[in-house]
Amino acid sequence: MVFEKDKTLNHDIYIEYCQGSIPLIISVPHGGSLMIEEIPDRVEGIHGVDRNTVNIACSLRKKISKLFSLNQENTKVPSYIISKVHRIKIDFNRKESKAFNKGSTTAKILYHSYHKTLLNLISYNLDKFNRSLLVDIHGFEKKKRPIGLRDVELVLGTSNFKSMFSPVLPKKDWGNNLRGNIIKKFNELNIAIAPGHPRRREYVLTGGYTITNYGARQIKNSQTIQIEFSDKIRLEDDILKETVLDVLAQLLYNECTIAK
Repeated sequence: MVFEKDKTLNHDIYIEYCQGSIPLIISVPHGGSLMIEEIPDRVEGIHGVDRNTVNIACSLRKKISKLFSLNQENTKVPSYIISKVHRIKIDFNRKESKAFNKGSTTAKILYHSYHKTLLNLISYNLDKFNRSLLVDIHGFEKKKRPIGLRDVELVLGTSNFKSMFSPVLPKKDWGNNLRGNIIKKFNELNIAIAPGHPRRREYVLTGGYTITNYGARQIKNSQTIQIEFSDKIRLEDDILKETVLDVLAQLLYNECTIAK
């Protein structure tokens, strides 16, 4: 087992995970819909579900695995961890003091289980591959973006590169890494991504608790990146969704097969 389970809870109902065979982990903290009655609702913070992000993660994982099967004898797959719990009950992308109602023992147990599992998946990658890459998947609604910003379909968060590199990455090298490759490719395809336009105000997110807590500044050789998908990709345009996921799968496959 990746973590020692509390015998009073069936964790598999609330947290789904699988250890993979490449140094990549896909996490989905806000895609769950289970309403656990014994856990009080969170009072503060965002409560909405990032709809269809579980589907996005599963499809991305399958596409990456398919690329490995086409190019190697043995099929390889990323690790993944998915919360099935509704965000109004537990927000796994927040520090503990803000993630759930402090009076709920059940919420506390599940919160720690999720993060212990995630840390163990990272530790496994570091032991086996001497590196780990975590992609934290989220969603945003375009109509809720701040007014006046460039319209985009994807938003990347790396805590200003702190989640990917330690020490500070020189500006001349900002484009020579996974984040830079993602931006370059989607700009080539004319699929709007932020950051990605030097002369327009951007809808930029630094990223949440997960990528900062498990990134390169905190854990040596552990890189983390948050990818936010618009509602158009997740819910409205299947052709755009498939294009975006095909591109990301290829870029992540390339990243996992580069000798480091």
